[in-house]
Amino acid sequence: MSPLSISLALGVLAGLANLLGGMIVTARPWSRTFLAYFIALGSGFMLATALTEMIPEGLHLEPFRAPLLILVGYFIVHFFEHSWPAHFHFGEETHPDEFLNPRVAYTALGGLLIHTFFDGVAIVSGFLISTWLGTVIFGAVILHNIPEGFTMASIMTAAQKRRRAGLWAVVALGISRIAGILTMAATHRFVNYGLAVSGGVTLYVAASDLIPEVNKMRGPRAALAVAVGVGLVVLLRLLFLGHAAP
Repeated sequence: MSPLSISLALGVLAGLANLLGGMIVTARPWSRTFLAYFIALGSGFMLATALTEMIPEGLHLEPFRAPLLILVGYFIVHFFEHSWPAHFHFGEETHPDEFLNPRVAYTALGGLLIHTFFDGVAIVSGFLISTWLGTVIFGAVILHNIPEGFTMASIMTAAQKRRRAGLWAVVALGISRIAGILTMAATHRFVNYGLAVSGGVTLYVAASDLIPEVNKMRGPRAALAVAVGVGLVVLLRLLFLGHAAP
């Protein structure tokens, strides 16, 4: 299969993970602990993927431009989070009754659409460079997709008073990710740039959004979940060292 075909198939799978998260929250009330540990695990995996795979590979491919592009990716997410009317962190633990204003809910959805678009860019950039890199990036994406869908569906359901609204919002996230995949595939000559920008985006989401949320949790379990996420990436590198090397 071509890198584009693999990326599209995995993009659909990632969208299904979003949908699963949305279905979980619309099916019945769940403890926030369920979401919290998923966030902790995903944050560790994303952080390790950004720092040990995406950013080093981006620097290897574009030694002079990559540092600036990584900063651009980092501040793209920062800009949208801090300049839009509703301040919303990707993946944060959310009280649905705090998001009853539809305007706030749609603003949160817009922010997540930016994020999922770059998920798609990151996936196809990885597979265009190597199957190993694409697989690890996809792992980072899939681990935070269930809590992402869980969070978005809870916000939209509370704002619209309809479960269907929450599920449609999650579907929109999947479409945005596919759009990112197709955009990167159409401009594959810029794959080196796309990987560096995506590395900055991934670093921001992991270090500036998810890790601070994990730090609010009491006890050692959240920290252990982060460590497990990091350890998974390290273990994969050790098991497939020949494929992981630039």
